[in-house]
Amino acid sequence: MRHLLAWAGRRSLSLAVLLLLLLAAGPSLGAAEKSDWGNLKQVAPGQTIKVIATDGKSSQGDFQSVSDDALVVRLAGGDRSFPRETVQRVSIKRDGHRGKHALIGAVIGAGGGLGAGIAVDQCTPTVIVCTGNKGKAILTPGFALLGAGIGALLPAGGWREIYRSR
Repeated sequence: MRHLLAWAGRRSLSLAVLLLLLLAAGPSLGAAEKSDWGNLKQVAPGQTIKVIATDGKSSQGDFQSVSDDALVVRLAGGDRSFPRETVQRVSIKRDGHRGKHALIGAVIGAGGGLGAGIAVDQCTPTVIVCTGNKGKAILTPGFALLGAGIGALLPAGGWREIYRSR
């Protein structure tokens, strides 16, 4: 039995190390595709993008069109064309997921509250305060609200880089 436990421990450690290596390598796995100007042809007209030029200046606006030679963006002052050789990076605005984060937080909080409520509701002769079944009824929705609040505060949206010059 002891050998079986030792084998299982080594196996789970190996899987954990492999998972950490994959997570660390994840951002670099897709780096080669970002240098393809053709990625910009998949952006929908009107989608919010951010263009960073080779001189370091950043411009944010609505995508209009792309050709083999240039990128056209609608800025506050009108349409502006960015020649391909002056574009260093292009990112698209991601949709926010605050509602989704809040829902996940509420579910996790409710589960934690239910577990804590079950623990509090255990009445034994050595317990000073016995709540009966009130612990589950109070802690489950309380922790669900707390989890929803924390989930709603998590960062949502942001930018995703789709093009980077070489």
